[in-house]
Amino acid sequence: MKTYNEKMSIYHGMASAVAQNTSNSYVPIFAMTILGATNYQVGLISSLPPLVTLIMTLPAAILLNRAIEQKKLVAFSVVAARFIFLLIAFVSYVPGSFGSWLLLGLIAAMSVPNTMANMGWQSFIGNLIEENRRAQFFSDRNRLLTIVGLIVTLTIGVVMKDMTTNKFAYQILFMFTFFVGLVELYFLMKHDEPVREMQQQKKRAMDWSIFKYKQYVLFLVVALVFNFGWQMAWGLFNIYNVRYAEATIFWISMFNVANMLAQIFSFNLWKNWSQKYGNMGVFVWVAFGMSTAPLLMVLSTNLYYLTAMSMLSGFFVSGTVLILFNLLLENSPQEVRTYCITSYNVLLAIIAFISPQIGIWLLETYSMDIAMYLSTAMRFLAAVGFFVLYYVRKKRTQV
Repeated sequence: MKTYNEKMSIYHGMASAVAQNTSNSYVPIFAMTILGATNYQVGLISSLPPLVTLIMTLPAAILLNRAIEQKKLVAFSVVAARFIFLLIAFVSYVPGSFGSWLLLGLIAAMSVPNTMANMGWQSFIGNLIEENRRAQFFSDRNRLLTIVGLIVTLTIGVVMKDMTTNKFAYQILFMFTFFVGLVELYFLMKHDEPVREMQQQKKRAMDWSIFKYKQYVLFLVVALVFNFGWQMAWGLFNIYNVRYAEATIFWISMFNVANMLAQIFSFNLWKNWSQKYGNMGVFVWVAFGMSTAPLLMVLSTNLYYLTAMSMLSGFFVSGTVLILFNLLLENSPQEVRTYCITSYNVLLAIIAFISPQIGIWLLETYSMDIAMYLSTAMRFLAAVGFFVLYYVRKKRTQV
């Protein structure tokens, strides 16, 4: 039986899934087909948000730590981020190459409230959901959200099948995203958040004692290596699909649908495996599986093959989405959890800014194949790191 807050979180997540699947997946193809963005600019679509996150994380952490009700900050930050899509809807009317740069500016601006929303939600939901219910809750939530995303993406793919270069179609998508953001606001505000007492002593912006927790630090290092290899390929996938495989908006939607179908049917598997074998033990296999995606992707430009690879990737992405956040919470001491999440997000932002640019640099300097192979190598290295952590902890518990 789900609690009231769990139900509200699922409703909010469903609205968020609608918003994200009518916007995020189509921004890169919008930039390339409508605005004529270069490979470098496509890479910046992935790199700019984490750079802004890096700048905004400390102010966001201060506001969240001092907030009596975190849900208000999260809710209005979400609406502010969705509002930017109203402006993006009309970027296509800007003449010349300035349009693609303006798009990047708006994406950077949107990252300011997104940083607050993402950090706030992690801390907010971590405090509302009991630890013994997290695996079940996030499994159920992610599965439902993915089903919603699949329906939305499939609908867009069918309706916009022949509209890959239609400005008006993108305008409809981006404007709709804003109105869904108002629904997100409603359900976020419906959460029943205990009011925190105001403390006389001001909280520090950062508690450096978190780096004395060896378990957290080791997890942090390996997780950052994994994210480096993972995010290095994000811009490359977009470029490969559109420029190399010449996928239309219909096929981009089909790739996403295949990915989400695999996630829907595998969330429960990963949940059961994590409960039976532990988060760290299962994530070793997730990381190894994730390492195969870039390598397999560049073997062919056949659209049916790429759809199949998207489905295989989705199987491991579901494990990543479900377990990596649980590992962060599991390895973050309760008394300094907000600071642990803050430091994780700051360092992740640095990685997320640098790694897509390195991926694009490798593409421009060498080739798509070399860039993808190195992404696979980094992911594989992280998988080995997770295995070492798991092995050492298992040995320690047996002593």
